[in-house]
Amino acid sequence: MIDDVKVRSSGLLPVGDGHEIYWEESGNPDGIPALYLHGGPGGGLGTGKYRNKLDPERFRIIGLDQRGCGRSRPLVTTAGYRLEDNTTSDLVADIERVREHLHVGEWLLNGVSWGSTLTLAYAQDHPERVLGLVLIAVTTTDRFQVDWITETVGAVYPEAWDRLATHAEQAGIGYRRHEGRLVEAYARLMTDADPEVRDATSRAWMDWEDHHISIGSGHVQPRTGWSDDLRVFATLVTHYWANDAFLNPPILQRMDRLRGIPATLIHGRRDVSGPAVIPWLLHRAWPGSELIIEESEGHGGELMVKAWRSANDRHADRIESR
Repeated sequence: MIDDVKVRSSGLLPVGDGHEIYWEESGNPDGIPALYLHGGPGGGLGTGKYRNKLDPERFRIIGLDQRGCGRSRPLVTTAGYRLEDNTTSDLVADIERVREHLHVGEWLLNGVSWGSTLTLAYAQDHPERVLGLVLIAVTTTDRFQVDWITETVGAVYPEAWDRLATHAEQAGIGYRRHEGRLVEAYARLMTDADPEVRDATSRAWMDWEDHHISIGSGHVQPRTGWSDDLRVFATLVTHYWANDAFLNPPILQRMDRLRGIPATLIHGRRDVSGPAVIPWLLHRAWPGSELIIEESEGHGGELMVKAWRSANDRHADRIESR
C-alpha cells in the first residue's frame, strides 16, 4: 500500500445558500469510485491520511470537507453563519451534488466515526448509488448514543466530566447537572454572542473529547496550540448532537432501505465513546453485513486500520467480479 497518495484534482463546488463544498480526487481516474466521509461533525479531511486506506491503483478516491468545516466555505464560525442550514439532510444533498459534479454513477462508501452515521444516512436516502459500505468506529448518533457519550461515559472519566458540567453550570444559562441535557447547554453556549464565551466553551468541550477518546492510546495528549478548526469542531458537534443528528426516524429504524447492500463494520471493543452494541445492533438488522470487533482497540488503532484496508480490497474484488 502506498503511504503518500497525492491529490490529483480538487475544487470548490457551489451547492446553494452561499455554501461551497471542497472536494478532492486521487488514485486511478478509471478505478472504482470510492467516497470517504470524515468524522466530527466538523473534523474535516485533515492531512488526507484516509487516502492510503484504499489501493490507488484500484480506486478512484474521493473525499470532501463537509459543509461548514475544513476547506469548505463559509466556516461555521463565520460571522452571520446560519446553523439552521447545516443539517444531515443538507450534508446528504451536498454529497449528491458532488457525485453528480464528478459524474459518478455508483460508489463504495467509507465512513469513520460520525462519518459512518453520515454514510448510513446517505445510503438510506440513495441506495441505488451505493456499491457497498465500509464503516470504522461505527456510530448512529441517535438519542441513546448521544446521551451515552455526553453523560454516561462520565462514569469512566468522572474528573473530566465534572469539569465539563461545571463549565456549563457556571456559565449563567440555568443548567444544572442531571436536570437537563448537557449537550444542549453546550450547543447554546457555542452560539453565544460573546466570542470569549464561545472560546472558553470550545476549550472545555475539547478537554472532554480528548479524554473520552483516549482509551486505547494510553494517555491524553496535552494540546500545545489552539486553532479555529477546534472551534469549528465544537460548534458542529454540539449542534448535531443536541439535535440527535437531525435523524427522524433514526438510522436503526430505516435499515430496510439497505437490504441487499454489502457492508463491513469495524469497531474497537474498548471504544467507550461508542459502545460495541451500536455496530452489533446494525449488524443484526443488516443481513449480509460483516462485523469485525478488534478486542484490544478503542476509537481507532493499527489493527482497525489494517482491517479497513483489507475490507476495501475485498469489496473491490467483489465489485470487479460482477
